[in-house]
Amino acid sequence: MVRLAGIEPTTPWFVAKYSIQLSYSRNSHNYAMEEKNYITPAGHERIKAELLQLLNLDRPEVVKVVHWAASNGDRSENGDYIYGKKRLREIDRRIRFLNKRLEFAVVVDNSSRKSGESDAEQIFFGATVTYAPLEGPEASKETRITIVGVDEVDLDKGHVSWVSPIAKALIKARLGDCVYIQTPNGPCEIEILDVQYL
Repeated sequence: MVRLAGIEPTTPWFVAKYSIQLSYSRNSHNYAMEEKNYITPAGHERIKAELLQLLNLDRPEVVKVVHWAASNGDRSENGDYIYGKKRLREIDRRIRFLNKRLEFAVVVDNSSRKSGESDAEQIFFGATVTYAPLEGPEASKETRITIVGVDEVDLDKGHVSWVSPIAKALIKARLGDCVYIQTPNGPCEIEILDVQYL
């Protein structure tokens, strides 16, 4: 049995403090991180490249700066030391996050659809889809999106997450199908004009 500075483990203060910490650690656990993280091969390579950049270049450089700043003496008013330690914490946090994302990553390879071995007209993860609304003010205006993982979203390039409403509506539909999507103005029917796996 562990005793802390004369405090019995059965005292109400001790029990309350450590049960609160235990419940906090259980509640703050991010269960979403343990789900499968679907990702394209290109996205997987980008995450690995960022992780290696942080581990091999950025972190060692910041460690050198912090070591140099610490050797200068008084750390309480040393800007280089304070900023360096803050930057080091940010890098370590990002490294932990990327490691967790890679740990649960499932790389989806669509090479069989690209080569024509599988049905390339049905929409799945990794598809590039061109669609147009059938009605409304933007009728017949073509929009092109690519369905990617949550870590690869880039709306400027038209990359949307596979868990987004538009992707959920499109997945498993086929070339030429019409599907309904929810928009801020209400439901809208769109026609799938093209499906490619690039």
